[in-house]
Amino acid sequence: MAGLPENTATMLSLTNLSLRRGADLLFAGASFTLHQGRKVGLVGANGAGKTSLFKLILGELEIDQGSLDYPPETRIAHLEQEAPSSDELALDYVLAGDKALMATQAAIEKAESEGNFSQIASLHERLDSLDGYTARSRAEQLMLGLGFKATDFQQPLRAFSGGWRIRLNLAQTLMTPSDLLLLDEPTNHLDLDAIVWLGNWIKDYRGALMLISHDREFLDETVDGIAYLHHQTIELFSGNYSQFEVLKAARLAEQQSNYEKQQRDVKHMQDFVRRFRAQATKARQAQSRLKALNRLELIAPAHIDSPFHFEIPLAEKFSDPLLSLADADMGYKTPVLTNIRLSLHPGDRLGLLGHNGAGKSTLIKTLVGELALLKGQRQEGMNLKIGYFSQHQVDDLHLHESALQHIRRRDPKLGEQQIRNYLGGFDFHGDKVLEPVQIFSGGEKARLALAVVAFSRPNLLLMDEPTNHLDIDMRHALTLALQSFEGALLLISHDRHLLANTVDSFLLVENGSISLFDGDLDDYRKRILSTPKPEGQSSSKAAVKAASGQAVLPVAGKQGLGKQGLGKQSSGKQSSGKQGRQLKTRIKTLEDRLERLQAKLTATDTDLANPDLYQQGADNNLQRLLRDKLGLEEEIAGLEEQWLEHHEMLEALG
Repeated sequence: MAGLPENTATMLSLTNLSLRRGADLLFAGASFTLHQGRKVGLVGANGAGKTSLFKLILGELEIDQGSLDYPPETRIAHLEQEAPSSDELALDYVLAGDKALMATQAAIEKAESEGNFSQIASLHERLDSLDGYTARSRAEQLMLGLGFKATDFQQPLRAFSGGWRIRLNLAQTLMTPSDLLLLDEPTNHLDLDAIVWLGNWIKDYRGALMLISHDREFLDETVDGIAYLHHQTIELFSGNYSQFEVLKAARLAEQQSNYEKQQRDVKHMQDFVRRFRAQATKARQAQSRLKALNRLELIAPAHIDSPFHFEIPLAEKFSDPLLSLADADMGYKTPVLTNIRLSLHPGDRLGLLGHNGAGKSTLIKTLVGELALLKGQRQEGMNLKIGYFSQHQVDDLHLHESALQHIRRRDPKLGEQQIRNYLGGFDFHGDKVLEPVQIFSGGEKARLALAVVAFSRPNLLLMDEPTNHLDIDMRHALTLALQSFEGALLLISHDRHLLANTVDSFLLVENGSISLFDGDLDDYRKRILSTPKPEGQSSSKAAVKAASGQAVLPVAGKQGLGKQGLGKQSSGKQSSGKQGRQLKTRIKTLEDRLERLQAKLTATDTDLANPDLYQQGADNNLQRLLRDKLGLEEEIAGLEEQWLEHHEMLEALG
């Protein structure tokens, strides 16, 4: 595997590094080089040593063997995970990230108080060289980008929750002049709008970056290399995370012992793609979804060694609608959302978009019944069974009980082995299922909370940021589980990969209302970056309105959402019979070509399944087949896009 090109000076170098934390050997003879201007994502299983590597660089840990070197003048900025609570004002706290600037301003104040006018002139020159006259404006822009309001600038730190104080830590880190920036899970406490803004900021950052993140879309946007921590080594790959996954998948595909399991995962993806394509009614959004699904199919082999494999059992009975709101005002004491009409039906798969504070969580809490309506009606279907996941589900775990006890609490008749089999899909094995939850890590607690929700056999899943504290393999397993789930889904997530691969449509929560968002996540990203402040955005008016002027969301299952909610308005033109026949002929031609290519792909997969291929001396043929497979998949993906475009044209003709 190729490392990063060595076309710039070395910023950081680790040579034959060995490190042990307690009984765990994290690194053994590991080497790693980071060059100026490079942006590298650190990936690997939990416990592989990602955060420990940061602590080594910062001098918080001692190396057992080997060396770690960087130029002595290197300015390093890093994101602190602990957030103070004090009377210091938020804007002042962010500005304090630039220590040289703060020292210069303090020196100016001292010189002015002492009447040392000769020194004042030179100090102002230094202030100008530090870009000090724009510092306040830059700090304010950082805060606005990360979701703060102008009224927050003069609030004390103690006025903010822990998550918002972490955002202030991030703003202070970005304010710090640096040659090397270390970011450990910077998106954990951000909403989607802030994540998009941060990704754009990192693109413009001119220093070297080392980033720990479980958000593959964020990694794809921000890094040009991947450092893979595994088996006590650090292996460097060129390219973003998606490219790394393809390389990793090809490598694992060569291991015959894993091949059958890989093929089952790939078949699951292919079935899901085919099922979606058969249901697609709006080609523009379907194209975006199909691209994401084809990509998910391609990277499936990269997760064949994942310890996570689970499904979400479905309730035996359904109601239609499952749950509805009529003329609803929602909020705590004052309304955040007003005059909302919303019905959730079997088969709905909806993602919620909107800036932080717009009311997404308020909507879900109201749907669950956790938050009472201020006005209007909430109507449950007779057979409604909600599965609800939010961060407070993690907080509500019984700390002195084990994972096994949490599941047994929900079904006392279940045998211990049955519970162990179920929890094994969430990577709880052996004595781990008997340990008290209080010693679990944040990721383990989140996995157990998901296991409890899934065990409830819901027909409506309401999920508020389910990926917090989950690593990439677990997020992949959750994506597969949600794809297979046949009930209704309403999802809030800052993980764009999860959203793109599990929901069919988006609702925009904004300015006190909810409307269907006519676009995909790329459209939403452009919308965020084109508008400097979320509060200034105008609401998308894709929703159908009732005669009274109230927003009515035609949210239905397979009948309403596909045709009524997302269908195009009639242009008033009648389709030409000739045009229609031509389009149908082209579609038939494309389908024939797709059928032939799919047959070739099946034959290639059959050849790859031949055990003789993996014997010594067969490498050239193996590589050719792998290239053929990737080429066929790319050609099929291109033809499927054309197929969808022609269907859109045919649909437009009426």
